[in-house]
Amino acid sequence: MRIDKFLWFCRLFKTRNLSSNACKKGHVKINSKSVKPSFEIYPNTIVTVKKKQISYEYEVLSLPKNRVSAKIVNLYIKDLTKKEELEKLETIHLQKNNYKFENKPSKKDLRDLKSFLGD
Repeated sequence: MRIDKFLWFCRLFKTRNLSSNACKKGHVKINSKSVKPSFEIYPNTIVTVKKKQISYEYEVLSLPKNRVSAKIVNLYIKDLTKKEELEKLETIHLQKNNYKFENKPSKKDLRDLKSFLGD
């Protein structure tokens, strides 16, 4: 089975086009080598996928015949991602939450500020 098709079947990417583009950009690796979207994949292969600065590792258990539901994805892939990578994900989420405005000025506040500055 093609690697781009497999990644899409196992719901690692939302569309097949996204999985194909990830392969072309070098975000999908097998044995530390970037692979093309047409690379043939077999069971017991370790696949490394880089998404949003996180390197996920998966072991291919078997090949699905078509796209599977999210509930049974674990029958086809085994997650081998390291704890350090998952901690990176948590820190990225925490950093995103820190940039929210607590006291965002209202329209009235902005108008008052604009009139005070003389614009």
